[in-house]
Amino acid sequence: MPTVTISSDFRVVITEECRESLGLVPGQKLEAVANEGSLALIPVKPIREMRGFLEGIETLVEREKDRSIT
Repeated sequence: MPTVTISSDFRVVITEECRESLGLVPGQKLEAVANEGSLALIPVKPIREMRGFLEGIETLVEREKDRSIT
């Protein structure tokens, strides 16, 4: 597993292996999410690329009685 070092101005270089496997490009935005002692960098994708990513998702969910549609 590749490791990185935080510079004195808190910059981190993403390894070539990671950049290539995720298809990252210069200038691309990443969302930084801290979670229980770890840090995740999540690529932000243009909304057009997100179109259809929920295709086939189950939408029939049992609702609470006070939330049912009548």
